[in-house]
Amino acid sequence: MTTAHGRRLFILGLAAAPVTLITSPLTAQARTIWSADEAYDALLADSARVVDVRSREEWLETGVGAGVWPISMHEDRFPDRLFAAKALAGSRDVGLICATGGRSASLLRALRQARYDGYVDISEGMLGSRRGPGWLAAGLPVVPLDAALASMPEDLA
Repeated sequence: MTTAHGRRLFILGLAAAPVTLITSPLTAQARTIWSADEAYDALLADSARVVDVRSREEWLETGVGAGVWPISMHEDRFPDRLFAAKALAGSRDVGLICATGGRSASLLRALRQARYDGYVDISEGMLGSRRGPGWLAAGLPVVPLDAALASMPEDLA
């Protein structure tokens, strides 16, 4: 199997994967689910990167979390750009955020099934879910889409 083929297969493998929840904020880096607050704290500490996988229309409506890389799973080259983000993150985890946690959870399951590690689900998303209020309601900073795109590394464009 070629690397490009293997990278694309993970999107198709949406089988259920067990997720371990630990409630201590001190162990956030070892968990597979983070709150929006934990994700933002990790960004500020430079211990993680975050990718917003929502659509361009959603970014235009709400903005993008400050410091978050907008890489839509609905656009061409998504797998290549996602893996490039992980490469740029190095040993840091890459948080995945969407609107309410559904797409990011499915994506994390597919990545885990394909044996890719270093990714985390920000399960409350931008808008909130049963797991929490979300990035926006938590009052975490957002920037307009054009500012988020301008601050992205060139390798992710």
